Amino acid sequence: MSDDKFDSIVVGAGPAGISAGITMARAGLNVAVIERGEYAGAKNVQGAVLYSKMFADITPDFYKEAPLERAIVDERVWIMSGDSNIQVGYRSASLNTTPANSYTIIRVAFDKWYSKKAEEAGVTLVTGVTINDVIKKDGRVVGVRSTDGDELMCDVLVACDGANSILAQKAGIGREWKASEIAIAVKEILALPREKIEDRFNLEGDEGSTTEMFGDHTRGMLGYSFLYTNKETLALGVGCAVDDFQRTNTKPYELLESIKAHPSVRRLIQGATPVEYSAHIIPEGGYNVMPKLFTSGMLVAGDAAQMINPTHREGSNLAMAAGRMAGETVIAAKSKGDYSEAALSEYRRKLENSFVLKDMRDHKDVEEQVRKRREILTIYPKMACDAAHDFFHVDGLSKTEHKKRIIKNALKKRGLFKLAADAFALRQAIG
Repeated sequence: MSDDKFDSIVVGAGPAGISAGITMARAGLNVAVIERGEYAGAKNVQGAVLYSKMFADITPDFYKEAPLERAIVDERVWIMSGDSNIQVGYRSASLNTTPANSYTIIRVAFDKWYSKKAEEAGVTLVTGVTINDVIKKDGRVVGVRSTDGDELMCDVLVACDGANSILAQKAGIGREWKASEIAIAVKEILALPREKIEDRFNLEGDEGSTTEMFGDHTRGMLGYSFLYTNKETLALGVGCAVDDFQRTNTKPYELLESIKAHPSVRRLIQGATPVEYSAHIIPEGGYNVMPKLFTSGMLVAGDAAQMINPTHREGSNLAMAAGRMAGETVIAAKSKGDYSEAALSEYRRKLENSFVLKDMRDHKDVEEQVRKRREILTIYPKMACDAAHDFFHVDGLSKTEHKKRIIKNALKKRGLFKLAADAFALRQAIG
């Protein structure tokens, strides 16, 4: 690596890192983005869904050239129990605007393209290098050190090095996360002809569909699965908290195979050919376990900062927005020649005033409440599916008798007090 000093070094070429790099480079700063993978996107396993607003804030005309798969016009949530599921969703052609509200993407292709945009903006992209330490001088972060012992200096380091950020730990503003604060996600890319995808998901052209699945198919573990449509492939994956995998002695790939066998999923992926399998660690703790986001000479963004919204299963949009705001903070610090902790605290203020920390704070206790009430993942999905069966079943009984049976079964399985307590706790957690 070069001995030159940079205005900023960004570690990690994911959505947060590249967004930060582009923002700073366009303002004339000398920026390096360092990625440990052989290329940007080499180690990513996100579904993936790209939200246009946060991307357009950085690259307004992205939809004209980015490697997008399908514009999402159909968003579904499945509540799973046994061989049944209840579907809640929203479908509208109005979602397919230009640009659309969101798109499915294949992260390898997208990250390669996005990193090229960073290079075009003037970013120096360095790949295949692992950074494992920070360099400090007089209490301020002034550079980074690679596993090979190479050193590179900068005014501000932006750590976007993923879950369990080594750099945040080395800088003394983060810690190693507990097994309950991270998840393991596994994903398969399944090849399926375009016409079959469009037929099975009721799509036309480049319209797309997303399905998020919650319920007993994760065997009481805190997590969910997903099924996203690309142009000629499907992305099917599942993620659960690491401590739950440990507690149940469940293997992630076995869980994925059982999900593939569920009747609702099996029919949609029938005949599809696996072309890729990957696994990755992702943040799970969210707002309550975020590291300190700034210190003298350093900022933290994206997965490294636990930036997730567990209720809406959002992450990359928070990462892009945070990366942009980190870049803006460094630009302001450069103009003043002040890289102190006080100066860089502007980054936290920006995040507080944006949707990023507002949403994270509003939903910060959801997963804790679910952990306390595992029935939400097991008993409640069954109750909902049983109630739906009674509602739609025609057996000669009156609809009034069906309603009484639904209520009786709910009270028998959970009880009025527990039903009310669970509803109140989740309502409070969501905010």
